[in-house]
Amino acid sequence: MDLRHYQRLHLQLSPATNRLSLLPLSTSFLLPPPTRLSTPLFNSESTPTPPLSTPLLDTITSPSDLNSLTIQQLKVLSNELRWDVIKSVSETGGHLGSSLGVVEMTVALHHVFQAPEDKIIWDVSHQCYPHKILTGRRSGMSTLRQLGGISGFCKMKESEYDAMGAGHSSTSISAAQGYSIAKSLLNKPRNNCIAIIGDGAITGGMAYEAMNSAGYLKNRMIVILNDNGQVSLPTGTPSAGGTGAASSLSATTSQILVSKPFQDFRSVAKGLSGLFPENIQEFNKKIDEYARGIVSGGTLFEELGFYYVGPLDGHDLDNFVPILEKLRDSPSNKPVLLHVKTTKGKGYAPAEAASDKMHGVAKFDVATGVQIKGKKGPPSLTSVFANELVGVAEEDRTVVGITAAMPGGTGMDIFGRRFPKRTFDVGIAEQHAVTMAAAMAAEGLKPFVCIYSTFMQRGYDQVVHDVAIQNLPVRMILDRAGLVGNDGPTHHGAYDLSYMGCIPNLIIMAPSDEIELKNMIRTAHSIDDSPSVVRYPRGTGYGVEKLKNLFGYDLPEGIPAEGKKVEIGKGRIVRNTGRAGAARKDKVAILSFGTRLHESLLAANELEESDKDIAVTVADARFMKPLDIDLVRSLAADHSAIITVEENSRGGFGDSVLHFLSLDGLLDSGDLKFRPMNLPDAYFEAGPQYEQYETAGLNAKHIKGTVLRLMEKTKVPQLS
Repeated sequence: MDLRHYQRLHLQLSPATNRLSLLPLSTSFLLPPPTRLSTPLFNSESTPTPPLSTPLLDTITSPSDLNSLTIQQLKVLSNELRWDVIKSVSETGGHLGSSLGVVEMTVALHHVFQAPEDKIIWDVSHQCYPHKILTGRRSGMSTLRQLGGISGFCKMKESEYDAMGAGHSSTSISAAQGYSIAKSLLNKPRNNCIAIIGDGAITGGMAYEAMNSAGYLKNRMIVILNDNGQVSLPTGTPSAGGTGAASSLSATTSQILVSKPFQDFRSVAKGLSGLFPENIQEFNKKIDEYARGIVSGGTLFEELGFYYVGPLDGHDLDNFVPILEKLRDSPSNKPVLLHVKTTKGKGYAPAEAASDKMHGVAKFDVATGVQIKGKKGPPSLTSVFANELVGVAEEDRTVVGITAAMPGGTGMDIFGRRFPKRTFDVGIAEQHAVTMAAAMAAEGLKPFVCIYSTFMQRGYDQVVHDVAIQNLPVRMILDRAGLVGNDGPTHHGAYDLSYMGCIPNLIIMAPSDEIELKNMIRTAHSIDDSPSVVRYPRGTGYGVEKLKNLFGYDLPEGIPAEGKKVEIGKGRIVRNTGRAGAARKDKVAILSFGTRLHESLLAANELEESDKDIAVTVADARFMKPLDIDLVRSLAADHSAIITVEENSRGGFGDSVLHFLSLDGLLDSGDLKFRPMNLPDAYFEAGPQYEQYETAGLNAKHIKGTVLRLMEKTKVPQLS
């Protein structure tokens, strides 16, 4: 990577026009007349060119090194830091656009506040790379999101400067309030708690719960609303709400910025130097309140008990730093919401021009922004699902798709391009998505609620209370079920079988491959008398050759264009033992649920090739609820051992099978052995998916080893 190459191409890559036609923003009602911006906001051509070296950044070993820097030095540092982030992420992949958008904000926060005593809390924390670099982790950026490396999110055990770990959204304000209360009760001499929350994350209900509580309890805290016009993942997907951000808040703040009354009354209020209403003259207080109130009709944040400041330019250190200093030094205990406008991908033209594609990136070429991706293989399971749902919706006008701010991640962008009026992105609001779907189903629509497994945890009460108890046919599609790779423990879909499996009325199924996924979408569509769940992992399909040679499919014309409904609660035998007439004592059954069927088949083939006495049957359960009890009874009768394999923690499919075997008396005689293989009772850090399954003990060699121990072919290790 050569930054000089990018430097030569910078002008031709930079947009020639402003991103927004806005007048320069002023904070004159807060401070003495500030330094005005010499160029319009968000003009990429005004961005400093990449530095050939980073002499100032090289001197930063901890945030305290920023305290004595001048504003001009902070600007130089911001430029060096921005390009350090670009260089690092180009080599590892990761969240780029969000991190570039908060470079100046991060520098200002660490210049003004004294972390770790002052608590700086990043919501979601996918924008934390500049923070990591400034807090002593620069040397570890080459290991970002890698096995044994540093996390792509904030992580308390990784650094004392990470005040709260995160990965899901809308938690920062609650955390800041908790820290503030604790500091007050413990009589700490300093009480500065800052939550940085994006305008997408603030669509989450928990953020409003926290703000309501903070305003009522009057906790000293600063909430920075990082308004970049997007939700956590990029918007732009055609939907019933259009193609903008899935948030009325974004539209409202944008209208405030260009409002003529707003600009006029800001001019009237120019020169006011006080910050809080109780600290300024009554006359000036009324002018300020009227100036803001006439525009917004009564600011929501002020109704919740916050003092609203802004909007401000988050890239303008000349104004941003003094405002933070005033907030830091104010004796007031009233919570403040500081509304800051930023540009996602700021300072790197490819990221500014394509904030959707450059939100999360693979390794990329710095000069062009082109991402370096592997050879094209079979389609992703996400796209298989989405295209099948499009086919279903073409035949049935009552089918609708719902997602919670994850159109690209769940495939709803594909569905939305075909059926925009039947696509609903509700923002980061999983609870709302589930209950809205319940009412849609009650009225006669067929809603497919498409949410990552790890995010569906946030809508769990609604699954129970609004869907299952009322037995409404909501189809819940859980993408990213299992281990997800480099996003780490906050994003693994490790628990859905456990938390869904205990709910009555649910039908739960998991496909073993892309053909079964297509079949299960058709099956879910056909279920009109109960709610259903289809869960599948992150990854791609297997392709025609593997499906034919390993899975035994007859595919003379390739993968079928559309799926077929399968019988509810019926599994299948995929591989009968190749040893006809083998005695029961030598026969073992592997009962797989989900895409570990691939590894189960590999293990079975290796076992029979390596040991002439072992005969292995492999079955695909397909359904966890209702469990195919006839299949389980048959396997118990014909085999001396059963092994279940799944991509879930304890309390999932294996426990369901064991529960049935016990209640049915199939374990009473003592001649049937059983072993569940599931994710261990541990958290899995970032790393390649295959390595995570290797660590979890769920690859073919581990299944083979479990069979050999059960058949007493090798020594059984003692559990620690």
